[in-house]
Amino acid sequence: MGRHRSDPMGIARLALAVLGALGLLALIVLGAISLTGGFGAEPEAGSATPPATKPLSAPSDSPSRAPTVFVECVQERCPTVFLKVTGGDVLFDREMTRGEQAQSFDDKVDVVLTDASAVRVRVNGAEHPPGKVGERQEFTVPRE
Repeated sequence: MGRHRSDPMGIARLALAVLGALGLLALIVLGAISLTGGFGAEPEAGSATPPATKPLSAPSDSPSRAPTVFVECVQERCPTVFLKVTGGDVLFDREMTRGEQAQSFDDKVDVVLTDASAVRVRVNGAEHPPGKVGERQEFTVPRE
C-alpha cells in the first residue's frame, strides 16, 4: 500500500468553511448585542420622557410658548389623529389612548381628526371647539 497524501484543496475548503461559520457566529452575536442595547449607554433612572407627552417638534425660541397645535385623547380610545407639517413631514399618524398627547411647535400644521369629539385640541394655546361624536375634522393651524 502507498502512502496517504493530504489533499491541499480539501484543507483549504475546510479552512474556508470554518472561517465562514465563525463569521456567521460573530454576526449573530453582534446582532443580539445590538438588539438588546448592549452598545448604547444605559439611560439614567427617571430621565426617560414618556412618549405620550414628548413634544413632536421642539420650540426654537422660548420654552414657555404654547405649541402651534396640542391634541389630547379624552376617551378610552381615540381614532386616528394625524398631524403633518404643511408641505413637510408627518409628525403623528395613529390611534391614541386616554391621556395620550401629541403636539407640534412648527410654523404651519395640517390636522386631521377622525373623531373630533374624542380629543381635546388647543390651537396656539386657545381651546379649539370640540366636534360632534364621529365628526371628522380637517384644518390647518398657522403659528401665531
